[in-house]
Amino acid sequence: MVIGFALACLPALAQRRTISGYVMDAASKETLIGATIFDKNSGKGCATNSYGFYTLTLNQGQVDLQISYVGYTQQNQTLDLKENTNLNFMLETNTTLDEVVVEASRATVSARSPQMSVVELPVQQIKSIPTLFGETDVLKAIQLLPGVQNGSEGSAGMYVRGGGPDENLLLLDGVPVYNVNHMLGFFSVFNPDALKNVTLYKGSFPAHFGGRLSSVVDIRMKEGDMQKYHGNASIGLISSKFNFEGPIVKDKLSFNLSYRRTYGDLLIKPALWIASWNVPEISKLSVGYYFYDFNGKLNWKISDKDRLYLSFYTGDDAIYFGVKNKDFIADDTEYTHRIKLNWKWGNKVAALRWNHVMSQKLFMDASVISAHQHFNEKRVQHGLQVGH
Repeated sequence: MVIGFALACLPALAQRRTISGYVMDAASKETLIGATIFDKNSGKGCATNSYGFYTLTLNQGQVDLQISYVGYTQQNQTLDLKENTNLNFMLETNTTLDEVVVEASRATVSARSPQMSVVELPVQQIKSIPTLFGETDVLKAIQLLPGVQNGSEGSAGMYVRGGGPDENLLLLDGVPVYNVNHMLGFFSVFNPDALKNVTLYKGSFPAHFGGRLSSVVDIRMKEGDMQKYHGNASIGLISSKFNFEGPIVKDKLSFNLSYRRTYGDLLIKPALWIASWNVPEISKLSVGYYFYDFNGKLNWKISDKDRLYLSFYTGDDAIYFGVKNKDFIADDTEYTHRIKLNWKWGNKVAALRWNHVMSQKLFMDASVISAHQHFNEKRVQHGLQVGH
């Protein structure tokens, strides 16, 4: 025989009288888990346990109970508590909720404007998220937000509010980036060391973005420190990267440069050399895959009213394969057969932007942009006969 004892909450100090019972749905009599019982006179309360049971100990005398649960009409009960009482509550469902206002203050807030369906992600917050192989990824951080879902495990594709990955507009300093994936979708092309801010628009897009079906991801690059030089470098499990920024002319002209490259192809070269050395027919063997990203930006403060920006990005994925075979036949004639295969695909984007303050209420932003996505494939196969 199993006897269960349920205690939903206990007050800090022992009280003289106890109220206990169940909170249930009035229609189905289903117990409600986590319903709250609150005494407005003493300021004490509790919540029902996993079985809908509650127990609340209060001072003897007048109590004013408030019973509430999300999706149900709030119920109030006033009684003169003179002895331990067993009291059950039946709550009616209510799909119409009164307005709820939640106010709070914090050092960093996500919403900085009244624009609806907008989430701003500081880069420092993105870098604090656990990563795959130590590689911080912007798109994977966005996939953790409400309304955004990834397509498959490890994929960088985004599905925003039911839309497809090809319905998202991804902008790098205002320039569309069409191929945003590295390593078949495991990583994105955006190096966090080069970025300043990421803004996700899940709906109600501003007119200057044009017509989009799903979402807009507006990514802005760092403009460079105009006061001092500084940078960082890191070595990860699959890639290394560095970032360097500083003033060219103090308070006038600054730069920011970032570079990232994987080195898996370099690490497997000794293994390939051993493999080709153990096979006499192969005189040379090279196989590898890598990707790289290179970001740069110049920031020129022409005057208090004019600024000029030049930003660019180039990045590639590359797969290469090369083998050289040699055979010897009876008449001492050597035949050499070579195969080379090189694949490269990626993006090249650039933007020249001029900001001008025309008046206290009028701001002009003029830009010239270039976006290029490329895919190159080269194959070479030939044989060479050498007589001895």
